Amino acid sequence: MFDANGLHIQITPSGSKLWRMKYRFRGKEKLLSFGPYPLVALRDARAKRDEARLMLLDDLDPSAEKRRARFEQDRARSVTFGVIAEEYLDKAEREGRAPATMKKLRWLVSQTKGTLADLPISEIEAPDVLRTLRAVEANGTYETARRLRSTIGTVFRYAIATGRATHDPSDALKGALTQHKVRSRSAILDRGELGSLLCTIDGFTGQPSTKHALYLLALLAPRPGELRLAQWKEFDLKEAVWRVPAERMKMRRPHRVPLAPQTIDRLRELQRLTGTSAYLLPSSRSWKKPISENTLNAALRRLGYSSDQITAHGFRATFSTFANESGLWNADAVERALAHVEANDVRRAYLRGEHWEERMRMAAWWADQLDEMKLDVI
Repeated sequence: MFDANGLHIQITPSGSKLWRMKYRFRGKEKLLSFGPYPLVALRDARAKRDEARLMLLDDLDPSAEKRRARFEQDRARSVTFGVIAEEYLDKAEREGRAPATMKKLRWLVSQTKGTLADLPISEIEAPDVLRTLRAVEANGTYETARRLRSTIGTVFRYAIATGRATHDPSDALKGALTQHKVRSRSAILDRGELGSLLCTIDGFTGQPSTKHALYLLALLAPRPGELRLAQWKEFDLKEAVWRVPAERMKMRRPHRVPLAPQTIDRLRELQRLTGTSAYLLPSSRSWKKPISENTLNAALRRLGYSSDQITAHGFRATFSTFANESGLWNADAVERALAHVEANDVRRAYLRGEHWEERMRMAAWWADQLDEMKLDVI
């Protein structure tokens, strides 16, 4: 049953009615399907016919264009969030991201399994992302939910850059998550209390190397992971410097730490205990591995200090507070000692020096201060 301009209904022996369009493309007769009647109404069929005729005016084959559109749609549906996330993780690994960072990223991405991971990335909207984040929040892990939103956003921006997505739905959720109240790491900021802690560390009855490690936390104010993974080859006791390689630093930049005479004496004592290992602080189970992440905090708990009083990371805040409040040192030198990077791009461009000479004097001053605090208690 013909309508006009090639549009007609084909009635099959079973009685079903199907919209078809006959047309010629480059001299060859072809047939295009628009769906069954009455599901596709006459008005809709005519609109589809007119779209096809416009394609013919542009020398395009409507059947080929329909197949191409279906292929692109199928391809988009096969590119899931999980597939893109794995691509991004592989890229991050090739770029040399730290193993610990990669471990965290892979764990965060694993939180999307069973939800976002199986959805076509081009079809994911903000409510889909929010459902995933709400499931994480339901466990009370608000900070994890916040980090997961950031990671999801990174994956989407990678997908946009590679032509597999057009927008980042996580960007609309910045105010939708439960705000996690940031709690500063516990630190001792009183001279008397710090002196008492140092005396208590001297009386530590556990592994001798752990006792030295706790004291080195106070002397050097490193990030606990930087000290935990430190190797003897990084230390030059004659030049009084510890050179931490970039791959072990949080900001991926090499860092130099000046060593005060007291620190060198402490390191020499430690070297007699662990010098045959590559690590300053080898594990008691295998000297080919460093101590575990929990060793230093566990030692502080064993000394009777709770996590509300002091943590291994808290020694950094202790040093920073005393150094800044002394009024003796340039604040930028203190920040460099802590291996902090200036957030302001303009200031960072000008602050390229290490303040090395000042930091050497500051390291000696701080070691003397610790000795005085301990003597005051004794």
